[in-house]
Amino acid sequence: MTAVEPDYDEDPERFRSARRAVHRYGTAGDVHPAVAARLAVEGLAPVLDVGCGDGALLDAGPPPGWLGVDRSSALLASVTAPVVQADAAALPFAEGSVGAVCALWMLYHLDHPAAAVGEAHRVLRPGGLFAACTSSRNNDPELAPFVGAVAPSTFDAEEAAAVVAAVFGAVEVERWDGVFVRLPDRPAVEDYLLGRGASVEGAADVAAAVTVPLELTKRGVLVWGRRAG
Repeated sequence: MTAVEPDYDEDPERFRSARRAVHRYGTAGDVHPAVAARLAVEGLAPVLDVGCGDGALLDAGPPPGWLGVDRSSALLASVTAPVVQADAAALPFAEGSVGAVCALWMLYHLDHPAAAVGEAHRVLRPGGLFAACTSSRNNDPELAPFVGAVAPSTFDAEEAAAVVAAVFGAVEVERWDGVFVRLPDRPAVEDYLLGRGASVEGAADVAAAVTVPLELTKRGVLVWGRRAG
């Protein structure tokens, strides 16, 4: 398994186009609104949004005391709320100092995601909540005949719960598996693939080969862990 190499500083627009594609073609929302809603209900603050990017969780409904953490200066530059440039495996915060830590769509960028989960546990106060999410290696199976199998990453849905449970003990697991994206035409297919890192030529080739409209099955998991009191 290998970490997914981030390109956010070199090509931040690719990341933004991926987010736009989810909202434009998705028939179900991302996890950010559900995570923001739960944090608000539980009144957990402050909230560290580790790997915050350009603030998707903040946009979904500002959790109390939100603080963004990311390594990408290019993405942090577009966030108007407080942010810190830092590494997920070496958080510059005291032990037991925060109410919640989120690591959404980012742990697969790390060679050792368990180290970042351990850091989240360290900075959480007793009763604090951790949330992480990721896709399955069998995500978008309709595209597999055209783009090939997805290589295992360091944090896929297949092992995400076990990685978090190794640090937090008992975890809550929410899985999804359904047709949640509908690409109506070939330009939409290209847009979707470009947002996921395909080359311009590769996206065009796949768009020309598939039958449209193209419905995609999304598979993944949201894992919650709580620091024991």
